[in-house]
Amino acid sequence: MKLDKAPWLTLPAPDQDVLARMEKLLRGLHLHTVCESALCPNIGECFGRGTATFMILGDVCTRGCRFCAVRKGKPAPPDPEEPERVAEAARRLGLKHVVITSVTRDDLPDGGASHFVATIEAVRCRLPDATIEVLIPDFGGSLRALEQVIAAGPEVINHNLETVPRLYPLVRPRADYRRSLGILAWVKRQAPHITTKSGLMLGLGERPHEVEEVLVDLRRVGCDVVTLGQYLQPTERQLPVAEFIPPERFDEYRRQGEKMGFRAVVAGPLVRSSYRAEEYAIS
Repeated sequence: MKLDKAPWLTLPAPDQDVLARMEKLLRGLHLHTVCESALCPNIGECFGRGTATFMILGDVCTRGCRFCAVRKGKPAPPDPEEPERVAEAARRLGLKHVVITSVTRDDLPDGGASHFVATIEAVRCRLPDATIEVLIPDFGGSLRALEQVIAAGPEVINHNLETVPRLYPLVRPRADYRRSLGILAWVKRQAPHITTKSGLMLGLGERPHEVEEVLVDLRRVGCDVVTLGQYLQPTERQLPVAEFIPPERFDEYRRQGEKMGFRAVVAGPLVRSSYRAEEYAIS
């Protein structure tokens, strides 16, 4: 049975002129954003503030995660000019904090790590004073690929756990909870100065004690920032919402996380991994 949408999830319609201006910039530079591809509910607000989360390595993912609206299939080869176009878009937008993510590319030997590096370097060249946050896939568990990204020196490395371990076979069938946790641990071990970040979607059937256990795991590996938001079914092809989490429970998770020692806990029904990232990620 499909649940009726909770009243606290109602948002005003986005300004169509604002959307059109950002879309014109992105289409002109042949760029993708996770804001559009993942049907993010905050797109109107973020585009209105002149921010976007750039999605590199195309817009076709090789994974079949059941919560995600990004297209699945066989992607095209990486575009060697894409990093420069991302940098140019960030320059035109005057971004002070640039957030870069990607589709998962299991078809590439390094999972796309070298493309992340090229994009970081291009942004650094155009915007030397900007901070950079990368939201990375698991690179198939390759530490060599991960170390390439660490060496490029982004200020923030984000890797989302997405859900609790019990739900991985349902929600992320080709991912591994321990592998994802290990990515965050390795980043902090190799580069303690880099801010590490992760995020969870709630409302997929997890239990409160499981969320608390994930928060404990994240602190154990030194994760600095965590985001918690409500899962919303993007289309009929993705998993249905099991529960709409009330704002009060998000507040309780935030208080628990702060007591555990996270630098920042960003929790709320409409919070997303990159939502207002510039406000929370840099100490």
